[in-house]
Amino acid sequence: MASLITEMLTETAAALRFVKSVHHRRLSWLSACGGRGRYLSVSHRSMARTASSRWEPKEKVHIPGLEKVTYGEKMHYVPGLAKPIYPEWSRDYTDPRHYKSPPVEEMPLYKQKECYVFHQRTSLLEGVRQALWLTKSKAISGLPQELLSLAESPANQLPNQDSRVQNAIKHARFWDTTQERPPRVKYSNTLLFNLLHLCSNLQCTHPLTRRRMIAEKCSFAASWTRGDDLFQIRGQNGLVYNSMDPLTRVSGTQEVSATADHTLETFYPVSPTVDLQKVHVYKEDVNCTGFGDKYFFPHAHTLYFLEDEDVRCKLRPEQFRAKMIMFLFGSALARAHKLFGAKTMCVLDHPITVQAVGTNGRIFQFMVFQLNTTDLRQDDGIKNQVWLDEDVELYDFAKVRPLIKKKEVKVPAGLAGYKAETFSKFLALYLHSTV
Repeated sequence: MASLITEMLTETAAALRFVKSVHHRRLSWLSACGGRGRYLSVSHRSMARTASSRWEPKEKVHIPGLEKVTYGEKMHYVPGLAKPIYPEWSRDYTDPRHYKSPPVEEMPLYKQKECYVFHQRTSLLEGVRQALWLTKSKAISGLPQELLSLAESPANQLPNQDSRVQNAIKHARFWDTTQERPPRVKYSNTLLFNLLHLCSNLQCTHPLTRRRMIAEKCSFAASWTRGDDLFQIRGQNGLVYNSMDPLTRVSGTQEVSATADHTLETFYPVSPTVDLQKVHVYKEDVNCTGFGDKYFFPHAHTLYFLEDEDVRCKLRPEQFRAKMIMFLFGSALARAHKLFGAKTMCVLDHPITVQAVGTNGRIFQFMVFQLNTTDLRQDDGIKNQVWLDEDVELYDFAKVRPLIKKKEVKVPAGLAGYKAETFSKFLALYLHSTV
């Protein structure tokens, strides 16, 4: 019995020595091959990708006088001969389908100093706060009272105004589609044009509204300096309502002078240039209103934006309002540079006012921007002003079928919760500078 136990202990010790020697050889092999080995915890495909990513391609050595024998002279493939290397063929004509741009450093408009560009797909991280810093503006909650009072007068209202507005909403949500639920892009666009058509019925009583014109998809550009950085805004500013006459200023001289005491809000440690496109190829002092010098309606009256107009870029409400502020500022700044010169940086004696309306088919955003100064380099001094009235609902629900929960009708079919004061604000901006 003792001999049997001794034999078993001897075999166990031999097995342990064998396992230890195999493990030692394994570690020495891994260190010799740089830590690369087989990992049984992953598949062979993943291991192949990992190993191939670590391999470096061998450097091709060219020995003068020692050339490869290729099948180039044969004009066809020959087994055993190397593949010939032909010089790159270039066309003697211009083909836009195969155009190759030169390196950025070799382009004529290349500059060492970067430029930060805002366009219609830019989504600012800090939203309205960042837009106010970029435009050196002071935000004021609500619309000016002198504008709201325009739509309160019965002389400035439509006959049967509430019923006609409700029919315009029903037309956009129910009657202008064969689908059970039309897409938001469709009914928001239809509703906007329906409301503009209702407002245009006041041309008989307000002749100055005939001196206006609607333009779609017009591009503009404006540039300015903020601190040591150069900024530009480019793109299409949606639906523009142009006028022969400029809008009257909303804020008086004393109120404009009081903006010098306002301190711009910062959002440290976030950089003000976050989410802006940084480019090195650009033109300096680019300022264009989108229209020629002989255009009969040179002054931008109101800009209309649709929240879901671009399917590829959906902005959140905060970023959507920031986009409206930036495009209002860019439109006013481009007009100021055209009137007073791009190099002029001073407080304007006659401020430039532009309005904006944004909607997603149910909720409206109203804004009025007044450009008081083009001196945007420093944070002190006179500030620009922007009035915001955000998230104003035109109606609560527009249901094709009633919403029923626990055998109780929560929301009836049709239009519910219509708010007449929202259209009054829409009409007030439309009638600005006509009364």
